[in-house]
Amino acid sequence: MKIAITGKGGVGKTTLSGTLAFILSQTYKVFAIDADPDMNLASSMGLHTQITPISHMKDLIKERTGAESGSAFGEVFKINPQISDLPESMSVQIEGHDNLRLLVMGTVDKGGEGCICPASVLLKALMRNLILKKDEMVILDMEAGIEHLGRRTAEAVDLMIIVVEPGLKSLETAERIKKLANDIGIKKITVVLNKVSSKKEKEFLKTKLDDLGLDVLGCVPRDDMVIQADMDGKSLVNYPQSVALDYIRDIAETILNDGS
Repeated sequence: MKIAITGKGGVGKTTLSGTLAFILSQTYKVFAIDADPDMNLASSMGLHTQITPISHMKDLIKERTGAESGSAFGEVFKINPQISDLPESMSVQIEGHDNLRLLVMGTVDKGGEGCICPASVLLKALMRNLILKKDEMVILDMEAGIEHLGRRTAEAVDLMIIVVEPGLKSLETAERIKKLANDIGIKKITVVLNKVSSKKEKEFLKTKLDDLGLDVLGCVPRDDMVIQADMDGKSLVNYPQSVALDYIRDIAETILNDGS
């Protein structure tokens, strides 16, 4: 199963991605993939060593595609590179969690509208490969906003989770994400409400999402422990007293039950 987590910047998608990855790794082998150019997933999971993103591995890109990253327009290169060995060899195991590995995709510079470069081809091929193994789960922490949907980098996911916080801006982004996700054929789209501090906020979000035709997978309350975990540079799973953690566990259980 391949899950993409997206939403407006600042809604908490990276915290949700990292926490779900830890929880789901208790049942499956999980690849947590940072597909956000800001590359914050590692720190949210308590990993602070320098990780080189695959998009910066020029020798690897040239070896697999036959062309250098940033090569001139019109250069011929392989559009179906061999990548079956990369998930294991290019990922980092999270210490103390045998079933959890982190992979940092990085980003690529676009040369122009519709441009296809060797680096982006390699990254897309890698994501396609990761969903083929049935004993694995993939958690994709997507970049904020909607640009990744225009590039079709999330088109093969089984489930897209849009993280929404109280406020119209977050809802407007969710509406745009839903439309673009439908355009590229993503069939299962759901929403997690985050940073909810009152019944009024929850009801406001649910009413607006009903109007958009979006179902709610779960609701995570505002929790000071999330801020504390961020300041400490640790994963939220290290704070058993966290109320938000309990609700994210419920979301993980719902995902597993719906996928069974």
